[in-house]
Amino acid sequence: MTLRRFLDDADTPDRSLVVINRRAPEPVQQMLEKMFDGQPVSIEEVDIPTEDDDQVLVVEDETVIARSPLRELQDAILTVNSDLFITGTRSLEEIELPDALKELDELPFFLRGYPESHSEKLLLILVSRYIERTAWDHQCGTLRTSFQSLDRIEDEIGTNQVYRRLDDSPVDVHVYGTPGWEPPPESTITIHAGYEQDFVESWFVVYVPPEGEDGHVALLALEDGPNEWSGFWTYQPDRVLELNDYITRRL
Repeated sequence: MTLRRFLDDADTPDRSLVVINRRAPEPVQQMLEKMFDGQPVSIEEVDIPTEDDDQVLVVEDETVIARSPLRELQDAILTVNSDLFITGTRSLEEIELPDALKELDELPFFLRGYPESHSEKLLLILVSRYIERTAWDHQCGTLRTSFQSLDRIEDEIGTNQVYRRLDDSPVDVHVYGTPGWEPPPESTITIHAGYEQDFVESWFVVYVPPEGEDGHVALLALEDGPNEWSGFWTYQPDRVLELNDYITRRL
């Protein structure tokens, strides 16, 4: 059994994005459509006189379950690139996940990295940072993160900044990947290194708050081919705890 079974067990909720009364330039709409091209999320534009302009709704079973101003999606993901996170230009406190993206949980995404795509993988990077910020905001609980190669913690300035801050917090931090980085002697980060399939192919960020508290969230993505990923994220405590338990026992 490997982490892939968690992807195989994932459901596919029937959700869509609806852009209401768009007044933003056409290229903004094109960027949004390109980001979700080939994903299990349809996108449409409609005009509704009683609604505000430039709103993005998440609709499930004909019910609006979330909404965000289109500007929030522009600032969070549409008009940025991964360098913003890798270089640390955007700090942990500045990470925001618009409601219209938060409510795309449980959906299976199929993403490609650069150079095949400039934006698809950015969605999972943003969700990863959002989970890390959740752990930081709680200042407690356990965070488990897979990097494939542990040396990314040192090589990527933004990642290094995030995990130095988490290391200085009361959060119990565990990192996973192939060998290549050792925390400094004063660090409380626990490393788990290996070359098995789950170490080599996985990208996960799992946050478990203390028992009885809210805030469970996890992302899991697995590499299907060179720079191609399948993944999802979830807030369901049972699923987060099951994934956390598997990682704790197997890795």
